[in-house]
Amino acid sequence: MDFNTYQKESRKTAIYPKIGHEIVYPALGLAGESGEVVEKIKKLFRNDNGVIGDEAKVELAKELGDVIWYVSQIATELGISMEEVVQMNLEKLKKRMSEGKIASTGDNR
Repeated sequence: MDFNTYQKESRKTAIYPKIGHEIVYPALGLAGESGEVVEKIKKLFRNDNGVIGDEAKVELAKELGDVIWYVSQIATELGISMEEVVQMNLEKLKKRMSEGKIASTGDNR
């Protein structure tokens, strides 16, 4: 599935309360879901010595899917396609790599 198809299909499930601006709810959801990914990884190290088994991979994949859902909704609220988001990201990373700044700090390196 391509990103734009995902964005279009996932939008059909975007039923959330309007809290001020339309971007607020999905932004808060993104923060929560990102935290869930990190929490699962933390528990892998606490409980399983960092061993990532098949069940853990499935659970992490589910959480990553939730992260992508919220990213998609934010992009939609901004009027940006997911294809644009991923293309811009790759272009930014390629530029940083070519300039030797892939590991630098700052937003606009």
